[in-house]
Amino acid sequence: MKIVACVKQVPDTVEIKIDKKTGTLIRDNVPTILNPFDAYAVEEGLLIKEECGGEVNVITMGPAQAVDVLYEAYSMGVDNAVHICDKAFRGSDTYTTAHILAAAIQKIGNVDIILCGKQAIDGDTAQVGPEIAEILGIPHVAYVKKIRKVSKDSVVCERMIETGLEVIEVKLPAMLTVLKDINVPRLPSFKLKRRAKEKPIPTWGIEDLGIKEEAVGLQGSPTMVLRTFTPEAKGSCRMLNGSAEEQIGELLNVIESLD
Repeated sequence: MKIVACVKQVPDTVEIKIDKKTGTLIRDNVPTILNPFDAYAVEEGLLIKEECGGEVNVITMGPAQAVDVLYEAYSMGVDNAVHICDKAFRGSDTYTTAHILAAAIQKIGNVDIILCGKQAIDGDTAQVGPEIAEILGIPHVAYVKKIRKVSKDSVVCERMIETGLEVIEVKLPAMLTVLKDINVPRLPSFKLKRRAKEKPIPTWGIEDLGIKEEAVGLQGSPTMVLRTFTPEAKGSCRMLNGSAEEQIGELLNVIESLD
């Protein structure tokens, strides 16, 4: 079983700053972490490997410092990691990012299961996973809460829907985007953490993936962030006094005034 988990390095802050000219995140001098939802994807890949055998590959796309999340994945026990990095990729939107990641997955080859966290906490779009599946032409199941069974040809999982849970079986290869309810990520092993820095992490650029330069980065992105801001914290309340009956009457008057 060959598994790929897509992970992302994200800012460890709620104060996200945007470059006004490019509409992209300013990552310089900002503390970063492994996207929390992606940790569940890595853990689920390891659990599948422990049950079915095979290998877990982790890929990330980002600047030079993004390699840190790959070392973290190594310290959890993954088999291989690839850093996708090229100046040409800067400014890529979710659609273009998905194309780049899909090309990397095709380069790895013969992948059975692709795992992503449901979304990244910096953008909250939840678009890249489903877009990868569409580009590769494979089934996709979102909001996966539990994987019941993995066989040679298919996977049975539970996913959250508006009315509850849905049990679905899909043929492999397939893309699954997982929720935090699916597992509890293991703590990095001290032994593996020591060995992680010795692990090879190849870097794949635009030429390695066979992508045209005009198809990536800002020029290849059909969408652009025009404006972003942190909403001001606002709140107000009105205290109701008197007996319970008086408070109920006053509350009903307030509700009626809203109609």
